[in-house]
Amino acid sequence: MKQYNQIKMKYPDAMLLFRVGDFYETFGEDAIKASNILNIILTKRGKDSPSETELAGFPHHSLDTYLPKLVRAGIRVAICDQLEDPKLTKKIVKRGVTELVTPGVSYNDKVLNGHENNFLAAIHFEGKKAGVSFLDVSTGEFLVAEGGFEYIDKLIQSFGPKEILFQKGKQKLYLEHFSDKFYTYKLEDWVFTNDFAFENLEKHFEVKSLKGFGVDQLNLAVIAGSAALHYLSQTQHDKVGHIRNISRIEEDRYVWLDRFTIRNLELLYSQNEGAVTLIDIVDQTITPPGSRMMRRWMVLPLKDLTPIQERHEIVDYFLQQDDFKSTIENHLKEVGDLERIISKVATTRINPKEIIQLKRALAAIEPIKKACELAEAKALPMVADQLNPCTGLRQRIDREINEDPAIAVGKGPVIADGIHPELDELRDVLNNGKSYLEQMREREVERTGIPSIKIAFNNVFGYYIEVRNTHKDKVPEDWIRKQTLVNAERYITEELKEYEAKILGAEEKIHHLESQLLSDLVLSMADFITPIQHNASQLAKLDCLHAFASVARKNNYCRPVMNDSLVIDIKEGRHPVIEQQLPVGEEYINNDVYLDNDSQQIIMITGPNMSGKSALLRQTALISLMAQMGSFVPATSAKLGLIDKVFTRVGASDNISSGESTFMVEMNETASILNNLSERSLIILDEIGRGTSTYDGISIAWSITEFLHQNGLAKPKTLFATHYHELNEMHLQFERIKNYNVSVKEMGNKIIFMRKLVPGGSAHSFGIHVAKMAGMPKPVLQRADQILAQLEKNHAGDLKDGGKKEISPDENMQLSFFQLDDPVLMQIKEEIENIDINTLTPVEALMKLNEIKKYVGG
Repeated sequence: MKQYNQIKMKYPDAMLLFRVGDFYETFGEDAIKASNILNIILTKRGKDSPSETELAGFPHHSLDTYLPKLVRAGIRVAICDQLEDPKLTKKIVKRGVTELVTPGVSYNDKVLNGHENNFLAAIHFEGKKAGVSFLDVSTGEFLVAEGGFEYIDKLIQSFGPKEILFQKGKQKLYLEHFSDKFYTYKLEDWVFTNDFAFENLEKHFEVKSLKGFGVDQLNLAVIAGSAALHYLSQTQHDKVGHIRNISRIEEDRYVWLDRFTIRNLELLYSQNEGAVTLIDIVDQTITPPGSRMMRRWMVLPLKDLTPIQERHEIVDYFLQQDDFKSTIENHLKEVGDLERIISKVATTRINPKEIIQLKRALAAIEPIKKACELAEAKALPMVADQLNPCTGLRQRIDREINEDPAIAVGKGPVIADGIHPELDELRDVLNNGKSYLEQMREREVERTGIPSIKIAFNNVFGYYIEVRNTHKDKVPEDWIRKQTLVNAERYITEELKEYEAKILGAEEKIHHLESQLLSDLVLSMADFITPIQHNASQLAKLDCLHAFASVARKNNYCRPVMNDSLVIDIKEGRHPVIEQQLPVGEEYINNDVYLDNDSQQIIMITGPNMSGKSALLRQTALISLMAQMGSFVPATSAKLGLIDKVFTRVGASDNISSGESTFMVEMNETASILNNLSERSLIILDEIGRGTSTYDGISIAWSITEFLHQNGLAKPKTLFATHYHELNEMHLQFERIKNYNVSVKEMGNKIIFMRKLVPGGSAHSFGIHVAKMAGMPKPVLQRADQILAQLEKNHAGDLKDGGKKEISPDENMQLSFFQLDDPVLMQIKEEIENIDINTLTPVEALMKLNEIKKYVGG
């Protein structure tokens, strides 16, 4: 326990798994936590004594079962192993922490998700800017960036790190600008200093300057990167030779997607449990690195025309050439998680079965390379040039490792026969012991003329030769007598003793030799880390493009025509996710959308609830993003000018935990849009101003739209869905605003949703019809009809009557108290109108005023 306490003091904030014999034990508070999380029995040691302590443990071979549960519960786990063989010491066994596993730092396959990177992020704050790094120790990917807090927040939401590091004392600043949903850990201030950062990274990459990586001018990013690397050494992960590169995330290479947009468009995740997201539809990848790259492409769509067109060309080639597609598909199935396997080489954690998987993956590269070389699509021979089958390594693995090796040395044969003479001899000794002894017996029978020689074994003095007394006079002089029995004598020989030593030490020697030979092989494999990482990246790219082709064929997508114009022209566009969720036999109603910066910059879309306005808005953004990822799109045709930013303000969600109302959240998100506009922006606005009173909402929605039209800095393409029919009148004043509505058919008292976008505004919301469909009680619906009729009668600008009264922010109008569209105020109006002031006493007036006050919750 003294030894345990000394080690625990070094890792006070981690759960210490203390190896004792065949068990990992936890003590005290750790044991209580482990018992609750792992559902294992909690016992006590030294009961009713001063040293009483809680105890909980599990067998050491169950580590892979229990460790992931602890890490997923947000626990830092220090694994303390026995560092020497207990047989070789008479003192207490030497122990030490061999690994500190945290949510952001793990190699364990059961902790990691093959479809996602396991990023460790670090943030360095300075003034109003910050640097950020993303490091996946399981793959060796290392990315850095710097910029304003909003940009850093967007990256964090996009990359979804499992753990975030920042400076002690910066917790308030962190929570002010970033989500509190991530697991965080604080490091000492000195880790975030400039000199230490540059020295640390230069030492790791063995360079004199970071210029070669293009990050030497990004001081904040370098400091963040160094903090992540330092954390690895702090968590006992010092074998990081697979981290060979550090790359800058270039903000100007990718489409800007703020965190609201990633959330609102449901690209990677949804706030609704069990909902299908875009990644679920398009991620038909075969390999784990392909799946991880697909997520990256989704949150970082390209905005450079050439690489986008190259991706489209390859997808098109996959669709045109079935033989090519099936060749790539079949061989990609052999690749597995090449990225994580080669990372295990650097950390010497790779097991023999994974080495065979690496060999299979390298073997699959050869036919993929050949197929790409012969392809007619320009970009594919370029991919082939960058694939390296590493033939020498593959041949060495083939020669040295068994075709079906054991999972680890000592669990069965690992090294192939014919590689090491002594190993072959020892195996022969172990496997052919009986036949060797029989051969020796036959030799001795022939030499001595004793027919009844018996060779046997016992625990007292090992192997012996037994001769019956009738033949003991024929025993040769070189036999040594060991034991006399009533009817027989037992002897040993020099050869037998040598053989005994050989056979008894064979297993141990085999274990030692196999470990040594495997270690030599793994060390030599380290030279191939860089080319194999590069292979993994190229294969992941092919995998993603193959997935795009598979989805395009399955879901009937078209190849978008990308250009440098400022026009979005989509014919018969569909929502990629919703169309896959429709009941069997029901077709998705497609729609055309045309937007440009000169004639139809802003489209005002009105229409009933449930008519499909929100789906239409989202599908337009998704089609543009899918195209710039390199995918084909759900439409009959799509001519798309490049977009550089996508902003969405969709739906209403209170941020109660931060004390922000629906309206405050809405205004924050909208302010972010208006402050970051560009010529090539695409803006999706759904029900802006809904979180406040009607006339407040109309005023804000009007002024936002006017700003988007008139600001002079940029003319961003905008789709604006609204219930405020007054906004339909904006097209009379602003030339680039056009009205559309999602049509419905009225059949008596019923409505049929046509879900088709048609020119012109809509005068009704049909909210009461939707309430009826939801099963609202009849009295409520009847009363709602009465109030609606009254409101429509009083409404000045009813479009059905051709009213063209303009709501202009320039008019300083005094709104009549009773013109407000509020049923409570209508009720108060009725009450006041029914009062006979001439007969009212002062007391009755006070009582009536008190009644009216109750209507407004007074």
